[in-house]
Amino acid sequence: MRILILGAGLAGVTLAQRLWKDGHEVTVVDRQSSAAAETSFANAGLICPGHAFAWASPQAPLILLKSLVRNDQPLRYRLQPDPAMWRWSLQFLAQCTAGRALRNTWHKHRLCRYGQSALQAVAAETGIAYDGGQGGLLYLYRTPASFARAIDHSQILADGGQEIQVIDREQAAKLEPALAATKDRIAGAIYCPTDERGDACKFTRGLAAWCAERGVAFRFDTRITGLIADGDRLTGVATDQGQLTADAYVMALGVEAPRLTRPLGEPIRVYPIKGYSLTIPIRNGDQPPCLGGVDDDHLVAYARLGDRVRLTAIAEFAGYDTSHQPADFATMLNSARELFPQAGDLSRPSYWACLRPMTPDGLPILGRGRLQNLWYHTGHGSMGWTMACGTARLVADLIAGRAPDLPLDGTQVR
Repeated sequence: MRILILGAGLAGVTLAQRLWKDGHEVTVVDRQSSAAAETSFANAGLICPGHAFAWASPQAPLILLKSLVRNDQPLRYRLQPDPAMWRWSLQFLAQCTAGRALRNTWHKHRLCRYGQSALQAVAAETGIAYDGGQGGLLYLYRTPASFARAIDHSQILADGGQEIQVIDREQAAKLEPALAATKDRIAGAIYCPTDERGDACKFTRGLAAWCAERGVAFRFDTRITGLIADGDRLTGVATDQGQLTADAYVMALGVEAPRLTRPLGEPIRVYPIKGYSLTIPIRNGDQPPCLGGVDDDHLVAYARLGDRVRLTAIAEFAGYDTSHQPADFATMLNSARELFPQAGDLSRPSYWACLRPMTPDGLPILGRGRLQNLWYHTGHGSMGWTMACGTARLVADLIAGRAPDLPLDGTQVR
């Protein structure tokens, strides 16, 4: 079958590899000049089932409310004159109950564990190098109160099979020598020994090259302008380079997906949530963290990726704006200076901002909607790196008519 995948980020490329394995003729189309040039370009680098909590929680509405008048909140709400934002926000608030947060966390964690296993399999099969690092991740807590809440909260994931160790500051510094001089700044940590880190962009581009060598076609610098439907089937994709046709199509365009599907009567529940990242080079004599993790009280993630350290933070509800200025990265730099002052050259950061394709419940959209030959692999939010290889396998199974390995609770187009 001829399959056209819309989008060459993590979601699109991992699915291309899986569909090629199933014997399909696969083409991937993207407006950028290379794979992983947008949301997948400079993400946190953490492969982290041990941090797979739903964002929509009973605490989230108050944090978002505070963010309207304060700029120091990890979740920030910036009012926009966009009806889609208001609809999505109401759907997000509806998920912020204790029961729904628990259910969504269970489903999210299951997809993350499956995705990590699938990523390991793809890496072993292809031999792609992506500055990966095993040995676990550390989730750090600054105060006894936040540490106690984290211990309580982590039981949700432990009940789902996640290996979790509660450790004090001395044990954290033993696992992470870069904390030796600053361990008094934390009360303790949650250590997830099976979590990992790695460069998602390097992996995606390596996998795209691997696929291209085996016959997968990539059409870069091609802007998609619309979808063409006839009845309950898609008949083509309009682009600035002409119309593209296939037997089946897969929507893997992240935040751009709703703009294309809404005119067809399928307003999928994806909205952009802006994230910020900075990358600092490591010099001779620096002492970067050897493990990755999260400064959880400030929601600043960190990971060593080869000869650089990546820091990411903030989830900003701000529409489709990707602009940024140095002040936006102050929280990340302060966290690094406090916990890892010798991590790298903090005077030479590279800044980045991207738009995460979020759903209100935090679960990706997988499978088929109203149109019989249009499939979805989108809406992974902040967990695309952890989930993508697994959800690609699930979507490929659906396209092939196979029973997926996991139940797809909460992931259907709706």
